[in-house]
Amino acid sequence: MTGAEPIVRDRAPDGVSAVPASGALAATLDGSGGAGALDRDTGRLIRYAAVIASGDEEAIRAASLAAAAALPTVWVEEIILQSYIFAGFPRALNAAREWRRASGLPAPDEDEGADYGNVERWRTRGEEACAAVYGGFYEPLRANVAALHPALDAWMVVEGYGKLLGRPGLDLRRRELCVMAVCAVARQERQLHSHVHGSRHVGATPDEIRGVLAVVDDLLPEALRDRYARLVERVLNG
Repeated sequence: MTGAEPIVRDRAPDGVSAVPASGALAATLDGSGGAGALDRDTGRLIRYAAVIASGDEEAIRAASLAAAAALPTVWVEEIILQSYIFAGFPRALNAAREWRRASGLPAPDEDEGADYGNVERWRTRGEEACAAVYGGFYEPLRANVAALHPALDAWMVVEGYGKLLGRPGLDLRRRELCVMAVCAVARQERQLHSHVHGSRHVGATPDEIRGVLAVVDDLLPEALRDRYARLVERVLNG
């Protein structure tokens, strides 16, 4: 999926009222800093990912209503799923609950992520996705993580990149930009640094990467806004 492809929003199931499109609701996902070079819906998706990772229940509820009004269902569900790795299982559960309530859409009857018979497929897909994100840093990364613990290396590849980031419902460029936002609001500077590189490796432009910080500007303390802006520029100009 590329930014040029049309957005298709799922119809609510029979007997459930669809959430009406609303400029006021959608604005909940626009943030105060604008999105720069990001297209509107990618900016809103990034904001949604950041709110899942940092917001309280009320903020997640408001963001879920806005997402139901403004974003493709498949994008939202993929961001909720990947939030369990990057924001933690409790926040993923909270986001999923609010999304079901806001959208009126039921969970799918089945999903490849529920079938652990796919583990070798995830491993292969994860190796490919991880290599795409880390580029020339891929082999050193694997060695460094394995030195921390071999289970972490396996989980990173199979669970993080294979079972989640390699899923077909959302392109890797948008996923990485959302991960950047989550790392920023979670104050994980080392991981933010890695995923700025990763976003570049999978096709994000420098201005799109700068746009991520603009989208989450009001979710960061002033000292971190400046610090992260300098980090981004070091990576982009390195």
